[in-house]
Amino acid sequence: MDEQREAGKPRRGELRIYLGAAPGVGKTFAMLGEARRRLERGTDLVVGLAEPHGRKKTAELVAGLEVVPRRHGRYRGHEFTEMDVDAVLARKPEVAVVDELAHTNIPGSRNEKRWQDVLELLDAGIDVLSTVNIQHLQSLNDVVEKITGVTQQETVPDEVVRKAEQVELVDITPEALRRRLAHGNVYPAERIDAALGNYFRPGNLTALRELALLWLADQVDVALQRYRVEHRITDTWEARERVVVAITGGPESETIIRRASRIATRAGAELLVLHILRGDGLSGLGPAELGRYRKLADDLGATFHTVVGDDVPSALLDFARGVNATQLVLGTSRRSRLARLFDEGIGATVVQRSGPIDVHMVTHDEAGGRLRSSRERRNPLTPSRVLVGWALAVIVPVLVTVLGALLRRQLDYSTDIVAYFLATVIVALVGGFGPAIVASVLSAGLLNFFFTEPLYSLDVYAPHNIVTLLAMVIVGVLVALVVDTAANRAKQAAQARTEASLLVSYARTVLTHTAPLRRLLEKVRENFGLDSVALLEKQEDGWQCVEQVGGNPCREPDEADVDVPVTTDVHLTLRGRALPAADRRALEAAAGQALLALRQQRMAAAAATAERKAEASELRTALLSALGHDLRTPLTSIKAAIGSLRAQDIELSPEDTEELLATAEESTDRLAALVDNLLDSSRLATGAVRPLMRPVGYDEIVAHALSNMDGMGPVVVDVDERLPAVLADPGLLERVVANVVDNAIRHGKGTEPVSVRGSTYAERVELRVVDHGPGLRKGAAESAFAPFQRLGDRDSTPGVGLGLSVAKGFTEAMGGTIRAEDTPGGGLTVVISLRRYEAPTAVPWQEAR
Repeated sequence: MDEQREAGKPRRGELRIYLGAAPGVGKTFAMLGEARRRLERGTDLVVGLAEPHGRKKTAELVAGLEVVPRRHGRYRGHEFTEMDVDAVLARKPEVAVVDELAHTNIPGSRNEKRWQDVLELLDAGIDVLSTVNIQHLQSLNDVVEKITGVTQQETVPDEVVRKAEQVELVDITPEALRRRLAHGNVYPAERIDAALGNYFRPGNLTALRELALLWLADQVDVALQRYRVEHRITDTWEARERVVVAITGGPESETIIRRASRIATRAGAELLVLHILRGDGLSGLGPAELGRYRKLADDLGATFHTVVGDDVPSALLDFARGVNATQLVLGTSRRSRLARLFDEGIGATVVQRSGPIDVHMVTHDEAGGRLRSSRERRNPLTPSRVLVGWALAVIVPVLVTVLGALLRRQLDYSTDIVAYFLATVIVALVGGFGPAIVASVLSAGLLNFFFTEPLYSLDVYAPHNIVTLLAMVIVGVLVALVVDTAANRAKQAAQARTEASLLVSYARTVLTHTAPLRRLLEKVRENFGLDSVALLEKQEDGWQCVEQVGGNPCREPDEADVDVPVTTDVHLTLRGRALPAADRRALEAAAGQALLALRQQRMAAAAATAERKAEASELRTALLSALGHDLRTPLTSIKAAIGSLRAQDIELSPEDTEELLATAEESTDRLAALVDNLLDSSRLATGAVRPLMRPVGYDEIVAHALSNMDGMGPVVVDVDERLPAVLADPGLLERVVANVVDNAIRHGKGTEPVSVRGSTYAERVELRVVDHGPGLRKGAAESAFAPFQRLGDRDSTPGVGLGLSVAKGFTEAMGGTIRAEDTPGGGLTVVISLRRYEAPTAVPWQEAR
């Protein structure tokens, strides 16, 4: 702003936004509170537009502030008011209060959106205080719809909010917001029930709150970046971190993991533990150690990953870049200083190639050149060892020659021969075949030139000297062959150990994971750095993909970069790169495990089917058990009443006769309701319910349902006849309402009457049946609609527990939903939700926010 003034440009206003996770958190209240504070400090401030939404305390804050009169307009026969932008610009205050930034203006207004009005005020040099909810941000529109099920018609571009000089989060807990809503401090009474049961569910509010916090965290990153640009700061400032710690299986691995955990904790970062398997056996990590490190990662809240790669630095950096890591943690090299002269090691290579990724080198007790055991060594013929061997092939024979020349008088010819044999063996043991050949030939030549008669020539006269020279070469070759053979055996053993580690990992996945096949394929893709892995099965109409991970999987074996047949009809296909033949055995084992996982999943599905059949059998048994009581009781009452009426030896008064007839009628009604529920349950089970859909009003359905319920308890009906009609089968919906109300009356047992209330929410119309009884135990909301649920109850309430089950089946057959909620203050609320038939009458820009 100072730069603008210095350049003579008009000052642009500053925007301050109050961001909320949901309606009712207090954004407008907080904004008006700031407005009053600024007014008390002498700031010239006006209210361009504020929406109290009938909230008394919010309206009180507006009182006493200068309010610019609104502009009136008509659309489709309705009159609306909007902010008068021209009037605010003409008034030109220092600060303008403009509520609801995402609001859509009526057609014909100066701008289509209110945020465009705000931009005009800012361009005119007016500071603006405004509000917006997280659900109105353009980038989060689809996310909010998935969370709440409601599509937001009014949105504001994220860029508008991000450019605000200040964004303040107005936040309260979901429980506090629901209490505020229940007390009528957010919406009018007729909208409270629908809001509590839909948009304002605790899970929805928690998700929206977290979404707001995450978006605001991104906003902090944007502000930081803007600050860096303005101040020309080019050094890396990482605001968010993801830490990868690489282990090779040495004894220092646990120390490095714990140190990395502390680094990640201080940075508030995600920690990933990476174990790299080399084909040449860099890591001698056994199953027990692997399990220990995996458990340590779980205990520290980290994830454990395994990749295969011969080039460890490249594999490590590829993984780090793939997961967008910002920091790498490595252990310092266990190599000696001499060894680092020939091979700088993994850590130094990673540091050179890491680019913007920070690398931490962690010291440990194993650092500093300690001689490693055979278990910790890499292949005996590493490049550095071969390089040392070539150097020794020249240095050792020359050194023997020098010593022999200096001690010529003390040593004889046989000693010289032994010394050169020893030199050849030493070079062969260190450098392998090539250096051994050079050392043996060089030793033979030096022995011939300096110590064999005639001296200082390469002529050989005695046959035994020729044998000596040939023997020296042969010994060098044989020792080198032994060394190379041992190296190959070590390499094969290391490869076998690598394969064993992978197989153990695959077997553990199949045995312990809940979705073994998908997880196994994901491990194969991760281990070998592939784009996609798919398990294909041949069917009558061609190949079918049973399971896949990654993008663009193969649809036929011929499309794969690597095709591993498991059986004639099952193939494991891999896409991404061609793999060496050495990996084939591990892949074949993985394919076998995949087939095992597939069979395991199918066996689990078959077991689940068998379990369902067993449950059905159990239900039939429960039904017979229940019917034994619930059929016998009304039949006994009917028989007793009729028997008393027919008895010739009993003289009954008119009152007694009426009571007996009422008992018989009541028992008959109970028996008829029981038979109806059984028939309905049977129709639902066989899929025989075919609803005849037409528009119908809840008020009409509730009236018919209650009129047919004799002897019911007190019911308070609050269903407005102006509610939109729903698309339903009137007969089925009447049964649903009757069953739910009957359940509320029989099980509510509260001091207050049962309430039946109607409300609208989004594209649905809801009917809520509320009782104030004991309600359901925690976690039993879903099971309340299961058939025969009352069989587990301990009360003596009559019925077989089919009422709510039938209601659920009928509601779902009509395309609706039914759910159970806790009634505020105690009790149970059952919500019947159906699609409304009529199109919404409210215009989009006047939807309640």
